[in-house]
Amino acid sequence: MVLDNAESILDPLGSSAQEIYAAVEELSHFSNICLCITSRISTVPPDCEVLDIPTLSVEPARDVFYRIYKNGERHDHIGNILEQLGFHPLSITLLATVAHHNRWNTGQLTREWDKQRTGLLHTQYSKSLAVTIELSLSSPMFQELGSDAKALLGVIAFFPQGVDKKNLDWLFPTIPNRTNIIDKFCILSLTYQSDEFITMLAPLRDHLCPKDPKSSPLLCKTKQCYFSRLSAQVDGPGFEETCWIASEDVNVEYLLDVFTSIDANPSNGWSTYPGFMKHLLGAFASVDTDSGNVWDACADFMRHIYHHKPHLITLGPKIEGLPDSHHSKPECLFWLSQLFHSVGNGVECVRLLTHTLKLCREQGDDFQVAQILVSLSNVNHLLDHLEEGTQQAEEALEIYKELKNEFGQGTSFQQLAVLLSANHQLDAAEEAASQALNLLSSKGNQFDVCQCYRVLGGICRSKGNTEMAVSHFEAALVIASSFNMHSQLFWIHHSLASLLFCQSKFDNAYAHIECAKSRAVNNAYLLGHAMEQQARFLYHQHRFEEAGSEAMCAIGVFEKLGATKDMEDCRKLLQEIKARADQPLPPGNQVMMVSSLNWLCLSCLLTLLC
Repeated sequence: MVLDNAESILDPLGSSAQEIYAAVEELSHFSNICLCITSRISTVPPDCEVLDIPTLSVEPARDVFYRIYKNGERHDHIGNILEQLGFHPLSITLLATVAHHNRWNTGQLTREWDKQRTGLLHTQYSKSLAVTIELSLSSPMFQELGSDAKALLGVIAFFPQGVDKKNLDWLFPTIPNRTNIIDKFCILSLTYQSDEFITMLAPLRDHLCPKDPKSSPLLCKTKQCYFSRLSAQVDGPGFEETCWIASEDVNVEYLLDVFTSIDANPSNGWSTYPGFMKHLLGAFASVDTDSGNVWDACADFMRHIYHHKPHLITLGPKIEGLPDSHHSKPECLFWLSQLFHSVGNGVECVRLLTHTLKLCREQGDDFQVAQILVSLSNVNHLLDHLEEGTQQAEEALEIYKELKNEFGQGTSFQQLAVLLSANHQLDAAEEAASQALNLLSSKGNQFDVCQCYRVLGGICRSKGNTEMAVSHFEAALVIASSFNMHSQLFWIHHSLASLLFCQSKFDNAYAHIECAKSRAVNNAYLLGHAMEQQARFLYHQHRFEEAGSEAMCAIGVFEKLGATKDMEDCRKLLQEIKARADQPLPPGNQVMMVSSLNWLCLSCLLTLLC
């Protein structure tokens, strides 16, 4: 016995629901009856075995489409459309049927999809995706949720990731029964939970996303909630509370992409967007947006991900396209440069910082000028432009002294310490680093204090004082662990691994490698450095084949990120490995190989995990 599309009769709030539910439950108890129920509502008798029907995988989705379509050979454009439909079976069936009935070729189908999106998904036989969705929205259970329910669905549909269930309280403070509403959405199969996020199938997103955000006050309030939370300080008290961006970066970047598109060109800034996004952005264009608010939030966003999840973003061309007179451009350019720095692309970082420096000098903003000079000095150190970097750090120090800004002086001294150390002026470097630590500690900025201990650790290591170096690195480790500073923790473990390896304390060194890799999971640049370090360790153990493999992987990562300096260093290492590979092993190397067998097991395990 089959009850097909039974959501209407099994809705607990529907007419005669109790009697129908009791009858269905009674039928499910008969041993000689096989009862099959299809329903979007998950409220079925408890004795029924519930099977969730997933979306299709790629190849079955293509097979379903072409068995109905029959109007051409397989084409990548069709595959892209199916992917945008989330490989949803009903949507694929409807799309293929419409295309087959209209005898559209691939080009015409693609054009119609770009124009109409899910509006295409209806046939001459009164079958429609819109109808099935609206049936759920008209159910008694959904209507019982009140007027906020549809607006909340629209917000969930707007964001690519959906909505993080942990953030319901601060995103929707005006909706008192928000958790209950979300739970009911899942029962009605309008949404589903993916990890911590409440999201929905792609066709539902397309259909339910607000076409006119002016009519969705909740979406506008949600935008302001995100912008307000982005304005929180990252490098001061509450550092750990700002980690939320690591899981929501896709949502926030999408939100900013929409609003900055409108701000940049309200007449046609959405022309590059497909389908429903054109209508969405067109509606946004008539909203009286606060330009400064949008671009300030953009700078805040980059500041957050720089500290918690460094990666390049799609907003770069829009930032560079702002008029030089735009008051937010210097700040946005600065943080965009820091993102390039965070992935090792020093050339792009210098280009952006040079442009930013020019704007800030023209505006007479001495504080920003000094801040940019310190950043330029840092990048030039990484590019081995030590003389230029030293001049910039010294100029920044003089500006900060004139401004009587002790924190700025501390960061300048810290940068000078790095450059002096690179020039082998170790006593002067240690003195500068000590001054930096005193100044920064008094200001309570833990991120920079941690960095200062790292600098001191490196200087002491260069001076041969390994005990003091370990002490400084461990002090940095305490601070970074307290605030969960991922990038700082990576470099501390990276430094300790190298230090301990040189002391032949292999077990401890490999333990720090493992810790470093665990901190680099969301950062390809750091993973590249972890692979490079592992290649160096293997090289010094005369395990040339494994070392070469790790070095080549690191080169691939750095090349993709545009980290040319790191890529060149890694290529030199690879050349050294290849040059030594055919030479005979030195006496006693067999003992070293045996002592490193435990490390080999750990290395293989780490490689698999990553």
